[in-house]
Amino acid sequence: MSDKIFNEEHDETLETKCHDCGAILNFAPGTNHLKCKYCGAENEISSESDEPIEELDFDAFAKEAVKPEDTMQVATVKCTACGASSTLKPNISSDMCPFCSTPIIVTGGTMTSIIKPKSLLPFKVTQKEAYDGFKKWIKKLWFAPSALKKYATHPEKLKGMYIPFWTYDSDTYTKYSGARGTHYYVTETYTENGQTKTRQVQKTRWTPVSGSVNHFFDDILIVASNSLPRKYVDRLEPWDFENLANFDERYLSGFQTETYQVDLKSGFDLAKKVMESTIRNLVRRDIGGDEQRIYSMNTQYSNITFKHLLLPIWLSAYRFKKKVYRFLVNGRTGEVQGERPYSFWKIFFFILGILAVIAGTLYLLGVFDK
Repeated sequence: MSDKIFNEEHDETLETKCHDCGAILNFAPGTNHLKCKYCGAENEISSESDEPIEELDFDAFAKEAVKPEDTMQVATVKCTACGASSTLKPNISSDMCPFCSTPIIVTGGTMTSIIKPKSLLPFKVTQKEAYDGFKKWIKKLWFAPSALKKYATHPEKLKGMYIPFWTYDSDTYTKYSGARGTHYYVTETYTENGQTKTRQVQKTRWTPVSGSVNHFFDDILIVASNSLPRKYVDRLEPWDFENLANFDERYLSGFQTETYQVDLKSGFDLAKKVMESTIRNLVRRDIGGDEQRIYSMNTQYSNITFKHLLLPIWLSAYRFKKKVYRFLVNGRTGEVQGERPYSFWKIFFFILGILAVIAGTLYLLGVFDK
């Protein structure tokens, strides 16, 4: 099996083998070079281009008017349990799926044509640093199963993955209809304890309104994976996009890469939902008044551009009672997020212990003797 993850026309530029011992070089997180784990030799990754990272035209790609140079062939293996497609490791015949911990027998990879990533954030956090953060996070989990804490003693369970993302830019123009609520007060008379009193009561006068708002959205980030819990991926933010590097396969050496499951069009549908909350707030502000009602919003999107990029995540998947729990570490900042299981018996004995303490305290106070 080839030691190259992606196949391109210009693969002669790749230097993934050690010149001294012939072993495969791996990218060293936090550096700008490949390193041999056997002899320590290092090869610097020199930037081939200082050009700004290009935004691509969404409409052109959505109509499948894709230029050959904007696509690439990638060899992947698909997990039959969770459906994740990730790149093959060289000379590996069996492995565990990094997304659901299901055993995978590699019988051959599938060549898939995908939109080529234009940029990535290389790994900055090492496996040891990610593992230390992971252990600290596990220790803070109350009522976690003992098996989980034992699982966390195996650093090899933490896999370095480049996860696909889309970013979208778009101009938006939204026409809306609604109502503006203006507060006013009336004096109300009431009786309390036989006395007549007055009080001010708030009322709302509603006025029909309509109008439009414009807004430009920049870099709406959408994870292009269905294999990870989206809300936990979102909590890994922020990402230091000012340090994005032009795509270079050598950054991928020693890591696995997932290919996108959320295609370009579906990703933009998700981006629209993100934009909607901002647009709704803009509409409310435009309506003004003390309260607002929105009856309809019709948004037009124009000048849509996108980027396909890869972001680094240390990933671990733990199975407990037939359910998969995933743990994620931001490969740039070390931020840890994840799902967690609860041990029924730990909770049961904790509650039992509290009841025993309460019963013992009441006994010492002589409550039961009365």
